[in-house]
Amino acid sequence: MNSRLAPAAVSIRAGAAQLQGLLRLPSDASSIILFAHGSGSGRLSPRNNFVAEGLGRAGIATLLFDLLTEREEDLDVTAELRFDIPLLTARLAAATRWTLEEPSLRSLPVGYFGASTGAAAAIAAAAQVPEVTAVVSRGGRPDLAGPALSRVRAATLLIVGGDDPQVLALNQDALRQLRCEAQLAVVPGATHLFVEPGALEQVTALATAWFTRHARAGGARSAVSESRCEAPGI
Repeated sequence: MNSRLAPAAVSIRAGAAQLQGLLRLPSDASSIILFAHGSGSGRLSPRNNFVAEGLGRAGIATLLFDLLTEREEDLDVTAELRFDIPLLTARLAAATRWTLEEPSLRSLPVGYFGASTGAAAAIAAAAQVPEVTAVVSRGGRPDLAGPALSRVRAATLLIVGGDDPQVLALNQDALRQLRCEAQLAVVPGATHLFVEPGALEQVTALATAWFTRHARAGGARSAVSESRCEAPGI
């Protein structure tokens, strides 16, 4: 595969904020996935970059960007902004508009990959942006998306570590509220950050399969599929 996997620095305007990002664009990209990071994390997140590199090898473009500016991060001593889901949702929606207007990207189907609190922003933004056809959450807090859960039409995969019981329970409850095509995948033996050997590889395989199947042009499905499935071996 002839792919340009080295990330290119990009700058995205979101209202008064200028957000910094990393774009990986394979030459034959089938879709583009925007990453919404968890609290205190950003475009340099080693875990999300690991997943992005795996998606890139599968011919899927990725955009990792900071939901907060550097100044906002420095001033956010109470972590209030990092948990401001409406703000993070608005930033993700702005980055999506930038993607849909960028000449080299606008023909690509759009999906979201959310981690931790960023998963709530991904779900909330998917409920607002009809162009989004697929969402994957890694160790996410979809419960923080509130009423937006029932409005999502993009096919949604919730990935949770088997040894992360509190977050697993929150995701099971969120799954029952989703009205789109949705699944819950449990990675056995993984904790919240998926630091165990092979855990992120399983996340990457699950996300790649989901985006390959669902991140495509056209409307999202409305059928609901509730299942608890274990991640496949790599």
